[in-house]
Amino acid sequence: MESFFNNSFATLIAYIGIISTYLLVVPLLLFYWMNNRWNIMGKFERLGIYGLVFLFFPGLILFSPFLNLRLKGSGKG
Repeated sequence: MESFFNNSFATLIAYIGIISTYLLVVPLLLFYWMNNRWNIMGKFERLGIYGLVFLFFPGLILFSPFLNLRLKGSGKG
């Protein structure tokens, strides 16, 4: 078991897990949260979301071309 933790493969798996969490999982959850709560957030929740956006900015940039957070509108126009 000790040789597994000294193995470079375990280190590679750990790096992949951390990077995928930082760049993929948390930004998608943050986009989902912002999309559902944008108009009803309180000021402290909004402050926390802004802090998370600052923290996970690289992952949010990766998904920004594919996600649309604009309001739906009434369909008139």
